[in-house]
Amino acid sequence: MFRLIAGRIVSSIGTLLFVGLALFLLTRSGPGSPARVVLGTDATAQQIAEFEQSHGLDRPVLVQYGDWLADVVTRGDFGKSFVTGRDVAGEIMASLPVTLSIVLFAFFIAMVFGLAIGIAAALRPGGVFDRLARLGAVVGLSIPAFWLGIILIRFIAVDLRLLPPGGYAPPSAGLVAHLKTILMPAVSLAVYYIAVLARMTQASLQEALRGDYVRTARAMGLPSWKVVAYALVNALPPVINLAALSFGYMFGWALIIEQVFNIPGLSRALLNAISQRDFLLLQGIVFLFTVIFVMANLAADLVNRTLDPRQRSAA
Repeated sequence: MFRLIAGRIVSSIGTLLFVGLALFLLTRSGPGSPARVVLGTDATAQQIAEFEQSHGLDRPVLVQYGDWLADVVTRGDFGKSFVTGRDVAGEIMASLPVTLSIVLFAFFIAMVFGLAIGIAAALRPGGVFDRLARLGAVVGLSIPAFWLGIILIRFIAVDLRLLPPGGYAPPSAGLVAHLKTILMPAVSLAVYYIAVLARMTQASLQEALRGDYVRTARAMGLPSWKVVAYALVNALPPVINLAALSFGYMFGWALIIEQVFNIPGLSRALLNAISQRDFLLLQGIVFLFTVIFVMANLAADLVNRTLDPRQRSAA
């Protein structure tokens, strides 16, 4: 098991190094120099050369990447923005808790309702709840998150006045006030993944319940809840894999949801970085998303191998 964990960690680090290099090359492969963006079109060749020298942009790209990577690994330093001069890591950390609170709440909602609906539908195949769950899954998969957000604002915030239509209250403003501002964004984000997880849970659990070991367990007189619990453990690996992918994808969709609800999260920092061509900030945010995606998949793989002895023996 130790070799397995070590191997997965090494492969994850390799993935991050490759993605980091690709990001670095892509942000510097465009025509022109960041100095031209910062200094403007009227800058002279000498001014551009002095800017590039002072910021190390005149060195080979691989050397720049090595220095940037060393600073990230040893000090968590993503550099200073060429445009604003502010610390990139500081700007990311100022926005990350906002986005993280929405994504974690949405993920919690998706897991609870997705698993509950999927299990209930799998236990009564062909029943009323199963049909309702299938219909709900189609509807949930068909509704874009941003459109659902607009609908929620229209009815819940504007008509019923139950929740604020937008903005963000940090946890320091009080738990109730905080939850009021992230509830609609989280629900908008979670509905699609509730449908996805419910369908996967239902299909995986129904397949597990058709296994020979389930028939044997029932013939031996085991209580139904124990049989379902055993089947559920065997049905969980694909669900966990899908949940890990969903968690990573949620960060991408959260950028759109934050714009709908006027929330000052990573979306605002990312849009500012794109509009200002702030390469280092843009690179730092995308690299952070990659780290989250890789870590989520690593955690899912380790949990699956812990639950499934066949995967442990195969390793």
